[in-house]
This record gives sequence, C-alpha cells and structure tokens, in this order.
Amino acid sequence: MLDIKRIIDHKEEVRAGLLKRMDPSDLDLDAVIDAYERHKKLQQEFEAARSRQKAFNDKMANVEKGSDEFKDLVIQLKELAAEVKELEAEANEAKEEYMKRMSALPNIPDEDVVAGGKEANEDIRVWGEKPQFDFPVKDHLELGEALGILDFKSGAKIAGDRSVMYRGDGARLEWALLQFFVDEHYKDGYEMILPPHMLTEQTGYAAGQLPKFRDDVYWTQDDHFLLPTAETALAGMNMDVVFDESELPKKAFAYTPCYRREIGGYRTNERGLLRMHQFNKVEMFQFTTPEQSDEAFEELVAKAESLVQKLGLHYKLVKLAAGDCSAGMSRTYDVEVYLPHLDRYQEASSVSNARDYQARRANTKYKPADGGKARYIHTLNGSGLATSRLMVAVLEQNQNADGSINVPEVLRPYVGKDKIG
Repeated sequence: MLDIKRIIDHKEEVRAGLLKRMDPSDLDLDAVIDAYERHKKLQQEFEAARSRQKAFNDKMANVEKGSDEFKDLVIQLKELAAEVKELEAEANEAKEEYMKRMSALPNIPDEDVVAGGKEANEDIRVWGEKPQFDFPVKDHLELGEALGILDFKSGAKIAGDRSVMYRGDGARLEWALLQFFVDEHYKDGYEMILPPHMLTEQTGYAAGQLPKFRDDVYWTQDDHFLLPTAETALAGMNMDVVFDESELPKKAFAYTPCYRREIGGYRTNERGLLRMHQFNKVEMFQFTTPEQSDEAFEELVAKAESLVQKLGLHYKLVKLAAGDCSAGMSRTYDVEVYLPHLDRYQEASSVSNARDYQARRANTKYKPADGGKARYIHTLNGSGLATSRLMVAVLEQNQNADGSINVPEVLRPYVGKDKIG
C-alpha cells in the first residue's frame, strides 16, 4: 500500500510514477484523496460524539436515579447513542471505500524503471554461450517421457491438465535441485522456513496479492487459499511486528509447492513443465531498513545468478519495465534461462524490491537505533529457484544425441550418477 501522505504532498510525482504502469483512465488520485478526507472527517465526528456520550454517562452517575433531571438525561443519552451509532456506520463505510481505493493502487516504480510492458524490458547481461548441438534438438517432453522420468499421462489422469508425475531419476533430479538450493542458502546464513500452504485472506492482502489476484488462486471451503508462492507466507509472517534496527536485515528462505490456477492466456507452445498448476520453488526473502534495501536487492540477484551459473546453464539477466513488474513491486530483475528447443529465454527466477509497500499492508515496522519514531521496513523477495522451468533448461541444455541427459556436476552427489539414460 502507498503512503497517503506522499500521495497528498507529492500528487503529480506519484501520478507520473504510476502512469509508467497504469492506464490514465484507471488512475484517479483525487478520488483517493477525497475518500481519505471523508473517512478522516467522519472518524473525527464519530470520536467526538463518542466522547460526549462518555461524558453523559459520567454525569448520570452523579444524578439521583428517578429524578426529573435523570429522566431528561436518559432521553438525551438515547438520542446521542443513536447519533454515535449512525456516525460509526458512516465512518466505517467511508474507511472501507478509502481502503478499497488505496488497495487498488500498485506500487510506484523506482525512478530508473522505465515505462511500458515486456517490449520495454532491458537485457542487463548474458552468462555463458548458447549450447551447440550436432543433432536434432529434442524438447523436454520428448526427452523426459522417453527416459521415463516425466510422466504427464499419469499426472493428467490423477490431477487433470497441466500436471506431471516425476518418476525415478526424474524425481531424484527434481529433489536434487531443491536440496542444492537449500544447502546454498544455508551457507549464506539464511533461516529456513517451512510455512503452511493454506493461508488466510489477510495474509494475501499483506503480500499485495489480494484482492486484485483473487481469481488466480485456489480457494478452500473455509475461505483459505493455497499459496501461489512462498513469498505470500514470508511477507505475512511478521504482520504487526516491530523489530529493533539491530535485528535487520532478517534473511529467510522457504521451500513449498506453489499452486496457481493459471486461468490467463498462455502461449500454445508452453507445454509440459513450462506452465503448471503446481510446481516446486525455493523462495528467498529479506526484511531490511530502507538504507539496506538496495544492497539487499543486489545480493538476491547475485544469489539467483550464482545458482544458475553453478548449474552451468546459459541465461540472461533482464530488468523489467514498470508494466511487466508485479503490482506490488518497485523494481524486478528476471533470470531467464535458455530453452534450446524453443530457441527462447524464459524466466526461472524473479528478484523484486517492494520497498515499504508490503510492510504498510502488513503493518511491519522497526525501531530506529537513534530512538526515533518506528518506521516501515522494506521487503524483498527472489526465486532461489523455481524448478519447473529450470528443469526444462537442465534437460534440454544437457541432452545428448542418444537421448540421455548429463547431470550438472553440482547435482551429481545428490542424484548419485553422472548421466540419466
């Protein structure tokens, strides 16, 4: 959530930032400010009336019951109680309208983040060379099914479309990736978290994913939803917490399956593991002071890149334009791995800085060391890494003419072999 004071004091600056990612017809900051002022006015009137009501109660305590004065005060108190109730309802309605308008606003992109969508994304750097093959390149479905390590038929039979069953060495390879990521994050001093998979609506709101993306998640019968990413749980785990500055930055990572309805459009060639309803991911997260925020972002980007480099995969790092960033993020870099069969790069990790957007929604703050007023923290997240698209790159970049797969060197101790054939 944005800072209403910033919107009021720097309206045109905020408008210019938001127009990098919003259509002008969808942006009405004056309506947001009006809703805030109405809520503020009605809240003050309600509190003043409630104060008068309390004074009446105190006054009646000193008047003889049954007296004419007491009876008169009872009549006045009933009238005041009705007024208080009406003002409370109006104040609550005004607050709901204000919060609805504020919640709909995305984060303000950082100053150096350009306007536009995917077409305006910028390649930052490329690592490694495109793998060269002297034989026809197979896609991951053909490779995986021929080796018996990816079973899409069984996955679809028991779970429907966009589902897979990892089998044998495929399951070992998937688990090897996760173990490798966990070990690497442990080395870097991150705390491991295994969060619940069913989350409350308030948790989704705190992460900035609800109410906007309500239709993109799976809801349970008791109004919980299955997490679409561990970021949601990690962003909400410190709701209403006030840290001491000395405790920051706090660094954590979580392993979870991720569940997404994927009801939006997708490319017709995004088959197999490229777009799944359920996939595995290790998520990195940091809580920082505003001063630590930029350094933390660079650290998370470097960690994501390091994991892909150690796997020996060719990739490029991309800086996203404002319209391609998630709504709650001020800046995002994607690590896009190369997929030989499609001759295309696809995101395997997304590293983002939400600044204080999530913290305002979660009410997560810290006490400055100088004893000043509590401030909102900054939150940052990054995939470290998601395995489904990464598995596509591992299989396709490491394929041999006979259909076997060379296991990346760092994964061999986990898989127990050098080659899957």
